[in-house]
Amino acid sequence: MKLLFDFFPILLFFLAYKVFDIYVATGVAIAATFAQVAYSWVKTRTVPPMQLVTLLIITIFGGLTLYLHDEQFIKWKPTVINWLFACGFLASHFVGDKTVIERMMGASITLPEPVWRRLNLSWVTFFVIMGSANLYVMSHFDRDTWVNFKLFGMLGMTFVFMILQSIYLSRHLQESSPQQ
Repeated sequence: MKLLFDFFPILLFFLAYKVFDIYVATGVAIAATFAQVAYSWVKTRTVPPMQLVTLLIITIFGGLTLYLHDEQFIKWKPTVINWLFACGFLASHFVGDKTVIERMMGASITLPEPVWRRLNLSWVTFFVIMGSANLYVMSHFDRDTWVNFKLFGMLGMTFVFMILQSIYLSRHLQESSPQQ
């Protein structure tokens, strides 16, 4: 369910693009991201840092797209966000006592530190690949293909990654279950 909530602005962007154009879709994505952050705030009185970063980047790159009437800015947004997340996850290996992924999931599951570190590095790799894939598609294909990739390709890549992550975690959770 959280995955669908995270993809809500992308879905609305896609629908607005199909009905109108890239500029209306950009405005819709900005508004949807603001709504997403507001919903999180109303529901929990907190906003996850990843949502705040996404809001900042969509506001900057979407705003530049609308102001300069240049679609290249909104096309760069997924790459910038994914690479910023990759940097943040990687930095957590050197700053603080826990990696980002352990901070996010540590209350739900118990894993040995090496597993947390490998899991965190897999997220770094995932974000680098996602950003690179966006860059490749935006540079080598037309706008329609990029919009379809932004929804279906990135959602598909995320779904596959989550399945692989679940398989990896299940091996380690089974090993640590008797100890708990």
